[in-house]
Amino acid sequence: MMNWNQLISAKRFGMEEFHSQRKENRTEFQRDYDRLIFSAPFRRLQNKTQVFPLPGSVFVHNRLTHSLEVSCVGRSLGNDVAKALLERRPELSQTFLPEIGAIVSAACLAHDLGNPPFGHSGERAISTFFSEGKGQFLRERQPNGEQLSPEEWEDLTHFEGNANAFRLLTHQFEGRRKGGFAMTYPTLASIVKYPFSSSLAGKKSKFGFFVSEEDSFRKIAEELGLIRVSERPMKYARHPLVYLVEAADDICYQLMDIEDAYKLKILTAEETKELLMSYFDKERREHMRKTFDIVSDGNEQIAYLRSCVIGLLERECVQVFLNHEEEIMEGRFEGSLIKHISERPAAAYRHCSETATERVYRSRDVLDIELAGFRIISTLLELMINAVTSPEKAYSALLINRVSSQYNIKSPVLYERIQAVLDYVSGMTDVFALDLYRKINGNSLPAV
Repeated sequence: MMNWNQLISAKRFGMEEFHSQRKENRTEFQRDYDRLIFSAPFRRLQNKTQVFPLPGSVFVHNRLTHSLEVSCVGRSLGNDVAKALLERRPELSQTFLPEIGAIVSAACLAHDLGNPPFGHSGERAISTFFSEGKGQFLRERQPNGEQLSPEEWEDLTHFEGNANAFRLLTHQFEGRRKGGFAMTYPTLASIVKYPFSSSLAGKKSKFGFFVSEEDSFRKIAEELGLIRVSERPMKYARHPLVYLVEAADDICYQLMDIEDAYKLKILTAEETKELLMSYFDKERREHMRKTFDIVSDGNEQIAYLRSCVIGLLERECVQVFLNHEEEIMEGRFEGSLIKHISERPAAAYRHCSETATERVYRSRDVLDIELAGFRIISTLLELMINAVTSPEKAYSALLINRVSSQYNIKSPVLYERIQAVLDYVSGMTDVFALDLYRKINGNSLPAV
Protein backbone atom coordinates (compact mmCIF):
# COMPACT_ATOMS: atom_id res chain seq x y z
CA MET A 1 0.00 0.00 0.00
CA MET A 2 1.30 3.45 -0.89
CA ASN A 3 1.67 6.05 1.85
CA TRP A 4 1.41 9.84 1.74
CA ASN A 5 4.68 10.39 3.58
CA GLN A 6 6.61 8.81 0.74
CA LEU A 7 4.33 9.85 -2.13
CA ILE A 8 5.00 13.56 -1.63
CA SER A 9 8.68 14.43 -1.74
CA ALA A 10 10.40 17.74 -2.44
CA LYS A 11 13.26 16.01 -4.28
CA ARG A 12 13.92 17.36 -7.78
CA PHE A 13 14.54 15.09 -10.75
CA GLY A 14 18.10 15.37 -12.04
CA MET A 15 19.11 17.64 -9.17
CA GLU A 16 19.20 15.04 -6.40
CA GLU A 17 22.81 15.74 -5.44
CA PHE A 18 21.93 19.41 -4.97
CA HIS A 19 18.77 18.71 -2.99
CA SER A 20 18.29 21.03 -0.03
CA GLN A 21 15.45 22.91 1.58
CA ARG A 22 15.45 26.52 0.36
CA LYS A 23 14.68 29.29 2.78
CA GLU A 24 12.15 31.32 0.81
CA ASN A 25 8.45 32.03 0.79
CA ARG A 26 7.64 29.72 -2.12
CA THR A 27 7.39 25.99 -1.53
CA GLU A 28 9.17 23.59 -3.90
CA PHE A 29 5.84 22.80 -5.55
CA GLN A 30 4.99 26.45 -6.09
CA ARG A 31 8.39 26.75 -7.75
CA ASP A 32 7.32 23.95 -10.12
CA TYR A 33 4.26 25.99 -11.06
CA ASP A 34 6.26 29.17 -11.65
CA ARG A 35 8.91 27.33 -13.65
CA LEU A 36 6.24 26.01 -16.00
CA ILE A 37 4.43 29.34 -16.39
CA PHE A 38 7.62 31.08 -17.52
CA SER A 39 8.77 28.28 -19.85
CA ALA A 40 8.83 28.51 -23.64
CA PRO A 41 6.93 25.21 -24.22
CA PHE A 42 4.10 26.45 -22.01
CA ARG A 43 4.01 29.81 -23.79
CA ARG A 44 3.73 28.05 -27.16
CA LEU A 45 0.47 26.45 -26.06
CA GLN A 46 -1.24 29.76 -26.84
CA ASN A 47 -0.85 28.91 -30.52
CA LYS A 48 -1.90 25.26 -30.39
CA THR A 49 -5.43 24.07 -31.19
CA GLN A 50 -7.57 22.71 -28.37
CA VAL A 51 -10.64 21.65 -30.42
CA PHE A 52 -11.71 24.53 -32.63
CA PRO A 53 -9.50 26.36 -35.13
CA LEU A 54 -7.54 29.23 -33.64
CA PRO A 55 -9.72 32.31 -33.26
CA GLY A 56 -10.88 34.75 -35.84
CA SER A 57 -13.47 37.18 -34.54
CA VAL A 58 -14.58 34.85 -31.71
CA PHE A 59 -11.97 33.80 -29.16
CA VAL A 60 -12.28 30.15 -28.16
CA HIS A 61 -10.05 27.99 -26.02
CA ASN A 62 -6.55 27.08 -27.09
CA ARG A 63 -4.18 24.72 -25.26
CA LEU A 64 -2.88 27.55 -23.09
CA THR A 65 -6.23 28.79 -21.79
CA HIS A 66 -7.39 25.20 -21.34
CA SER A 67 -4.30 24.34 -19.27
CA LEU A 68 -4.72 27.42 -17.07
CA GLU A 69 -8.36 26.57 -16.38
CA VAL A 70 -7.55 22.92 -15.66
CA SER A 71 -4.87 24.12 -13.25
CA CYS A 72 -7.39 26.26 -11.35
CA VAL A 73 -9.82 23.35 -10.98
CA GLY A 74 -6.96 21.03 -10.06
CA ARG A 75 -5.85 23.38 -7.29
CA SER A 76 -9.38 23.32 -5.80
CA LEU A 77 -9.55 19.53 -6.02
CA GLY A 78 -6.16 19.18 -4.34
CA ASN A 79 -6.87 21.67 -1.59
CA ASP A 80 -10.23 20.08 -0.73
CA VAL A 81 -8.77 16.57 -0.68
CA ALA A 82 -5.84 17.71 1.48
CA LYS A 83 -8.18 19.41 3.97
CA ALA A 84 -10.33 16.29 4.30
CA LEU A 85 -7.35 13.94 4.62
CA LEU A 86 -5.82 16.10 7.35
CA GLU A 87 -9.10 15.94 9.29
CA ARG A 88 -8.92 12.15 9.06
CA ARG A 89 -5.22 11.96 9.95
CA PRO A 90 -4.01 15.13 11.68
CA GLU A 91 -0.60 13.54 12.27
CA LEU A 92 0.13 14.22 8.57
CA SER A 93 -0.04 17.99 9.07
CA GLN A 94 3.76 18.19 9.44
CA THR A 95 4.32 16.44 6.11
CA PHE A 96 3.94 17.81 2.59
CA LEU A 97 0.30 16.68 2.45
CA PRO A 98 -1.06 20.27 2.71
CA GLU A 99 0.76 20.99 -0.57
CA ILE A 100 -1.43 18.66 -2.65
CA GLY A 101 -3.25 21.62 -4.23
CA ALA A 102 0.02 23.17 -5.42
CA ILE A 103 1.28 19.85 -6.83
CA VAL A 104 -1.93 19.10 -8.73
CA SER A 105 -2.09 22.67 -10.02
CA ALA A 106 1.46 22.44 -11.42
CA ALA A 107 0.84 19.01 -12.94
CA CYS A 108 -2.30 20.35 -14.63
CA LEU A 109 -0.27 23.14 -16.22
CA ALA A 110 2.08 20.52 -17.66
CA HIS A 111 -0.40 17.86 -18.72
CA ASP A 112 -0.68 19.02 -22.36
CA LEU A 113 2.89 20.21 -22.95
CA GLY A 114 3.68 17.18 -25.12
CA ASN A 115 0.73 17.52 -27.47
CA PRO A 116 1.64 18.28 -31.10
CA PRO A 117 -0.05 21.03 -33.14
CA PHE A 118 -3.63 20.69 -34.47
CA GLY A 119 -5.22 19.04 -31.46
CA HIS A 120 -5.69 15.29 -31.14
CA SER A 121 -5.46 14.90 -34.91
CA GLY A 122 -1.76 15.73 -34.51
CA GLU A 123 -1.26 12.67 -32.32
CA ARG A 124 -3.14 10.49 -34.79
CA ALA A 125 -1.17 11.91 -37.72
CA ILE A 126 2.13 10.96 -36.07
CA SER A 127 0.98 7.46 -35.11
CA THR A 128 -0.52 6.63 -38.49
CA PHE A 129 2.49 8.00 -40.38
CA PHE A 130 4.39 5.03 -38.97
CA SER A 131 1.60 2.43 -38.78
CA GLU A 132 -0.15 3.16 -42.10
CA GLY A 133 1.83 5.82 -43.94
CA LYS A 134 5.22 6.33 -45.50
CA GLY A 135 7.03 5.71 -42.23
CA GLN A 136 6.30 1.98 -42.42
CA PHE A 137 9.69 1.39 -44.07
CA LEU A 138 11.33 2.02 -40.68
CA ARG A 139 9.98 -1.25 -39.33
CA GLU A 140 12.42 -3.17 -41.48
CA ARG A 141 16.19 -3.30 -41.19
CA GLN A 142 17.71 -0.34 -43.03
CA PRO A 143 20.34 -0.72 -45.82
CA ASN A 144 23.06 0.45 -43.40
CA GLY A 145 22.05 -2.25 -40.89
CA GLU A 146 20.12 -0.01 -38.47
CA GLN A 147 16.87 -1.37 -37.06
CA LEU A 148 14.34 -0.31 -34.45
CA SER A 149 13.54 -2.66 -31.59
CA PRO A 150 9.93 -3.91 -31.24
CA GLU A 151 9.50 -1.63 -28.20
CA GLU A 152 10.76 1.42 -30.12
CA TRP A 153 8.39 0.64 -32.97
CA GLU A 154 5.46 0.47 -30.52
CA ASP A 155 6.41 3.95 -29.26
CA LEU A 156 6.17 5.37 -32.78
CA THR A 157 2.95 3.67 -33.86
CA HIS A 158 1.20 4.62 -30.60
CA PHE A 159 2.59 8.15 -30.24
CA GLU A 160 1.03 9.70 -27.13
CA GLY A 161 1.04 13.32 -25.98
CA ASN A 162 1.09 12.27 -22.32
CA ALA A 163 4.30 10.28 -22.80
CA ASN A 164 5.74 13.13 -24.81
CA ALA A 165 5.03 15.57 -21.96
CA PHE A 166 6.96 13.34 -19.56
CA ARG A 167 9.86 13.25 -22.03
CA LEU A 168 9.81 17.02 -22.49
CA LEU A 169 9.97 17.57 -18.72
CA THR A 170 12.66 14.97 -17.92
CA HIS A 171 14.89 14.58 -21.00
CA GLN A 172 18.25 16.33 -21.13
CA PHE A 173 18.12 18.02 -24.52
CA GLU A 174 21.37 19.20 -26.10
CA GLY A 175 22.87 22.11 -24.20
CA ARG A 176 20.34 21.82 -21.38
CA ARG A 177 20.76 20.82 -17.75
CA LYS A 178 20.42 17.32 -16.41
CA GLY A 179 16.86 16.41 -15.46
CA GLY A 180 15.13 18.56 -18.06
CA PHE A 181 12.89 20.97 -16.17
CA ALA A 182 14.19 19.55 -12.86
CA MET A 183 10.65 19.27 -11.48
CA THR A 184 9.81 17.64 -8.16
CA TYR A 185 9.16 13.91 -8.24
CA PRO A 186 5.45 14.08 -7.28
CA THR A 187 4.67 16.73 -9.92
CA LEU A 188 6.23 14.53 -12.59
CA ALA A 189 4.46 11.39 -11.35
CA SER A 190 1.13 13.23 -11.28
CA ILE A 191 1.07 13.84 -15.05
CA VAL A 192 1.57 10.17 -15.98
CA LYS A 193 -2.00 8.95 -16.48
CA TYR A 194 -0.91 5.62 -17.96
CA PRO A 195 2.13 4.42 -15.97
CA PHE A 196 3.15 1.67 -18.35
CA SER A 197 5.13 1.25 -21.57
CA SER A 198 3.79 1.38 -25.13
CA SER A 199 3.83 -2.42 -25.43
CA LEU A 200 0.79 -2.45 -23.10
CA ALA A 201 -1.04 0.35 -24.92
CA GLY A 202 -3.08 -1.92 -27.17
CA LYS A 203 -5.77 -0.41 -29.36
CA LYS A 204 -6.29 2.50 -26.95
CA SER A 205 -2.88 3.91 -27.91
CA LYS A 206 -2.37 5.28 -24.42
CA PHE A 207 0.84 4.90 -22.41
CA GLY A 208 2.93 7.01 -20.08
CA PHE A 209 6.54 7.00 -21.24
CA PHE A 210 8.71 6.10 -24.21
CA VAL A 211 11.44 3.45 -24.09
CA SER A 212 13.97 6.26 -23.71
CA GLU A 213 12.32 7.45 -20.49
CA GLU A 214 11.64 4.08 -18.84
CA ASP A 215 14.56 4.40 -16.45
CA SER A 216 13.52 7.94 -15.53
CA PHE A 217 10.00 6.85 -14.63
CA ARG A 218 11.26 3.80 -12.75
CA LYS A 219 13.52 6.03 -10.64
CA ILE A 220 10.61 8.34 -9.78
CA ALA A 221 8.21 5.47 -9.10
CA GLU A 222 10.61 3.66 -6.78
CA GLU A 223 11.48 6.84 -4.88
CA LEU A 224 7.78 7.66 -4.29
CA GLY A 225 6.80 4.08 -3.48
CA LEU A 226 4.40 3.51 -6.38
CA ILE A 227 3.17 -0.06 -6.58
CA ARG A 228 4.97 -2.03 -9.27
CA VAL A 229 2.54 -4.25 -11.14
CA SER A 230 5.11 -5.82 -13.50
CA GLU A 231 8.72 -5.23 -14.55
CA ARG A 232 8.61 -6.60 -18.11
CA PRO A 233 6.62 -5.06 -19.64
CA MET A 234 7.02 -2.24 -17.16
CA LYS A 235 3.84 -1.21 -15.36
CA TYR A 236 3.08 0.67 -12.13
CA ALA A 237 -0.05 1.74 -10.29
CA ARG A 238 -0.92 5.40 -10.69
CA HIS A 239 0.28 8.03 -8.27
CA PRO A 240 -2.95 8.97 -6.38
CA LEU A 241 -2.75 12.61 -7.48
CA VAL A 242 -3.05 11.52 -11.12
CA TYR A 243 -6.76 10.99 -10.43
CA LEU A 244 -7.16 14.64 -9.45
CA VAL A 245 -5.25 15.91 -12.50
CA GLU A 246 -7.39 13.69 -14.72
CA ALA A 247 -10.60 14.86 -13.03
CA ALA A 248 -9.69 18.53 -13.53
CA ASP A 249 -9.08 17.86 -17.23
CA ASP A 250 -12.31 15.86 -17.58
CA ILE A 251 -14.33 18.64 -15.98
CA CYS A 252 -12.82 21.46 -18.02
CA TYR A 253 -12.60 20.08 -21.53
CA GLN A 254 -16.19 18.88 -21.47
CA LEU A 255 -17.73 22.12 -20.23
CA MET A 256 -15.47 24.49 -22.15
CA ASP A 257 -16.09 22.69 -25.44
CA ILE A 258 -19.83 23.14 -24.87
CA GLU A 259 -19.37 26.83 -24.07
CA ASP A 260 -17.16 27.35 -27.13
CA ALA A 261 -19.76 25.61 -29.30
CA TYR A 262 -22.32 28.11 -28.04
CA LYS A 263 -20.06 31.07 -28.81
CA LEU A 264 -19.52 29.74 -32.34
CA LYS A 265 -23.30 29.24 -32.75
CA ILE A 266 -23.00 25.49 -33.15
CA LEU A 267 -25.33 25.18 -30.14
CA THR A 268 -28.13 27.63 -29.38
CA ALA A 269 -28.36 29.47 -26.07
CA GLU A 270 -31.36 27.37 -25.02
CA GLU A 271 -29.63 24.09 -25.91
CA THR A 272 -26.56 25.12 -23.93
CA LYS A 273 -28.57 26.19 -20.90
CA GLU A 274 -30.54 22.96 -20.92
CA LEU A 275 -27.34 20.88 -21.09
CA LEU A 276 -25.83 22.71 -18.12
CA MET A 277 -29.00 22.84 -16.00
CA SER A 278 -29.54 19.11 -16.40
CA TYR A 279 -26.84 18.56 -13.75
CA PHE A 280 -29.16 19.91 -11.04
CA ASP A 281 -32.43 18.98 -9.40
CA LYS A 282 -35.69 20.88 -9.90
CA GLU A 283 -35.25 23.10 -6.84
CA ARG A 284 -31.76 24.24 -7.84
CA ARG A 285 -32.88 24.88 -11.40
CA GLU A 286 -35.65 27.16 -10.15
CA HIS A 287 -33.08 29.11 -8.15
CA MET A 288 -30.95 29.46 -11.27
CA ARG A 289 -33.85 30.82 -13.29
CA LYS A 290 -34.40 33.47 -10.60
CA THR A 291 -30.75 34.46 -11.04
CA PHE A 292 -31.49 34.98 -14.74
CA ASP A 293 -33.97 37.71 -13.72
CA ILE A 294 -30.98 39.61 -12.33
CA VAL A 295 -28.37 38.56 -14.89
CA SER A 296 -30.05 39.09 -18.25
CA ASP A 297 -26.98 38.90 -20.54
CA GLY A 298 -26.98 35.54 -22.36
CA ASN A 299 -23.22 35.05 -22.23
CA GLU A 300 -23.15 35.78 -18.50
CA GLN A 301 -26.01 33.38 -17.86
CA ILE A 302 -24.10 30.56 -19.51
CA ALA A 303 -20.89 31.52 -17.71
CA TYR A 304 -22.84 31.40 -14.42
CA LEU A 305 -24.23 27.94 -15.21
CA ARG A 306 -20.81 26.70 -16.25
CA SER A 307 -19.29 27.85 -12.95
CA CYS A 308 -22.10 26.11 -11.02
CA VAL A 309 -21.46 22.84 -12.87
CA ILE A 310 -17.71 23.06 -12.28
CA GLY A 311 -18.35 23.54 -8.57
CA LEU A 312 -20.71 20.57 -8.47
CA LEU A 313 -18.36 18.24 -10.37
CA GLU A 314 -15.39 19.33 -8.28
CA ARG A 315 -17.24 18.43 -5.06
CA GLU A 316 -18.40 15.13 -6.54
CA CYS A 317 -14.88 14.12 -7.60
CA VAL A 318 -13.44 15.05 -4.19
CA GLN A 319 -16.03 12.84 -2.52
CA VAL A 320 -15.28 9.93 -4.86
CA PHE A 321 -11.55 10.24 -4.09
CA LEU A 322 -12.19 10.27 -0.34
CA ASN A 323 -14.67 7.39 -0.51
CA HIS A 324 -12.20 5.26 -2.43
CA GLU A 325 -8.93 6.41 -0.85
CA GLU A 326 -8.01 2.94 0.36
CA GLU A 327 -8.50 1.40 -3.11
CA ILE A 328 -6.52 4.23 -4.69
CA MET A 329 -3.64 3.81 -2.24
CA GLU A 330 -3.62 0.07 -2.89
CA GLY A 331 -3.63 0.54 -6.67
CA ARG A 332 -7.00 -1.20 -7.03
CA PHE A 333 -9.22 1.71 -8.09
CA GLU A 334 -10.61 1.31 -11.62
CA GLY A 335 -11.44 4.12 -14.05
CA SER A 336 -11.52 7.88 -13.54
CA LEU A 337 -13.14 9.78 -10.67
CA ILE A 338 -15.72 11.30 -13.04
CA LYS A 339 -17.00 7.80 -13.85
CA HIS A 340 -17.93 7.23 -10.21
CA ILE A 341 -19.89 10.41 -9.46
CA SER A 342 -23.55 10.24 -8.39
CA GLU A 343 -26.36 9.42 -10.78
CA ARG A 344 -27.81 12.80 -11.80
CA PRO A 345 -24.52 14.58 -12.65
CA ALA A 346 -23.20 11.38 -14.23
CA ALA A 347 -26.18 11.22 -16.59
CA ALA A 348 -25.81 14.92 -17.42
CA TYR A 349 -22.09 14.49 -18.08
CA ARG A 350 -22.78 11.58 -20.45
CA HIS A 351 -25.38 13.66 -22.27
CA CYS A 352 -22.90 16.51 -22.69
CA SER A 353 -20.33 14.02 -24.01
CA GLU A 354 -22.79 12.61 -26.53
CA THR A 355 -23.80 16.10 -27.66
CA ALA A 356 -20.16 17.18 -28.00
CA THR A 357 -19.33 14.10 -30.07
CA GLU A 358 -22.32 14.52 -32.36
CA ARG A 359 -22.53 18.29 -32.71
CA VAL A 360 -19.09 19.67 -31.80
CA TYR A 361 -16.30 17.23 -32.67
CA ARG A 362 -17.95 16.37 -35.99
CA SER A 363 -18.63 19.97 -36.98
CA ARG A 364 -17.16 21.13 -40.27
CA ASP A 365 -14.70 23.59 -38.70
CA VAL A 366 -13.27 20.94 -36.39
CA LEU A 367 -12.99 18.35 -39.16
CA ASP A 368 -11.35 20.89 -41.48
CA ILE A 369 -8.60 21.70 -38.98
CA GLU A 370 -8.05 17.99 -38.37
CA LEU A 371 -7.75 17.28 -42.10
CA ALA A 372 -5.35 20.17 -42.60
CA GLY A 373 -3.29 19.18 -39.56
CA PHE A 374 -3.11 15.60 -40.74
CA ARG A 375 -1.74 16.70 -44.11
CA ILE A 376 0.75 19.19 -42.69
CA ILE A 377 2.21 16.90 -40.03
CA SER A 378 2.39 13.89 -42.36
CA THR A 379 4.29 15.94 -44.94
CA LEU A 380 6.73 17.39 -42.40
CA LEU A 381 7.40 13.94 -40.96
CA GLU A 382 7.96 12.41 -44.37
CA LEU A 383 10.54 15.01 -45.33
CA MET A 384 12.31 15.08 -41.96
CA ILE A 385 12.40 11.30 -41.52
CA ASN A 386 13.82 10.91 -45.02
CA ALA A 387 16.43 13.52 -44.12
CA VAL A 388 17.64 11.75 -40.97
CA THR A 389 17.70 8.33 -42.65
CA SER A 390 19.53 9.66 -45.73
CA PRO A 391 21.57 12.58 -44.31
CA GLU A 392 24.12 12.40 -47.14
CA LYS A 393 21.65 13.89 -49.64
CA ALA A 394 21.84 17.63 -50.36
CA TYR A 395 18.19 18.37 -49.55
CA SER A 396 18.48 16.34 -46.34
CA ALA A 397 21.36 18.51 -45.18
CA LEU A 398 19.29 21.65 -45.77
CA LEU A 399 16.42 20.32 -43.66
CA ILE A 400 18.68 19.02 -40.88
CA ASN A 401 20.50 22.34 -40.62
CA ARG A 402 17.14 24.06 -40.09
CA VAL A 403 16.47 22.13 -36.86
CA SER A 404 17.41 23.70 -33.53
CA SER A 405 20.69 22.45 -32.02
CA GLN A 406 18.85 21.33 -28.85
CA TYR A 407 17.54 18.30 -30.77
CA ASN A 408 19.96 15.40 -31.27
CA ILE A 409 19.13 15.21 -34.97
CA LYS A 410 22.58 13.87 -35.94
CA SER A 411 22.70 11.05 -33.38
CA PRO A 412 24.40 7.83 -34.54
CA VAL A 413 21.34 5.91 -33.22
CA LEU A 414 18.33 5.65 -35.55
CA TYR A 415 15.69 5.75 -32.78
CA GLU A 416 17.26 8.87 -31.29
CA ARG A 417 17.24 10.63 -34.67
CA ILE A 418 13.56 9.78 -35.14
CA GLN A 419 12.80 11.00 -31.63
CA ALA A 420 14.61 14.25 -32.42
CA VAL A 421 12.29 14.71 -35.41
CA LEU A 422 9.24 14.07 -33.23
CA ASP A 423 10.56 16.45 -30.56
CA TYR A 424 10.94 19.12 -33.25
CA VAL A 425 7.56 18.59 -34.93
CA SER A 426 5.50 18.06 -31.76
CA GLY A 427 6.93 21.25 -30.26
CA MET A 428 5.71 23.37 -33.16
CA THR A 429 2.75 25.71 -32.90
CA ASP A 430 -0.03 25.42 -35.48
CA VAL A 431 1.14 28.58 -37.24
CA PHE A 432 4.81 27.55 -37.30
CA ALA A 433 3.95 24.12 -38.72
CA LEU A 434 1.75 25.68 -41.42
CA ASP A 435 4.41 28.25 -42.30
CA LEU A 436 7.15 25.61 -42.56
CA TYR A 437 4.88 23.37 -44.63
CA ARG A 438 4.27 26.19 -47.10
CA LYS A 439 7.94 27.10 -47.33
CA ILE A 440 9.32 23.63 -47.92
CA ASN A 441 6.60 22.99 -50.50
CA GLY A 442 7.58 26.19 -52.30
CA ASN A 443 4.20 27.83 -51.66
CA SER A 444 5.74 30.82 -49.88
CA LEU A 445 9.16 32.38 -49.68
CA PRO A 446 10.89 34.19 -46.83
CA ALA A 447 10.38 37.96 -46.88
CA VAL A 448 13.27 39.90 -48.44
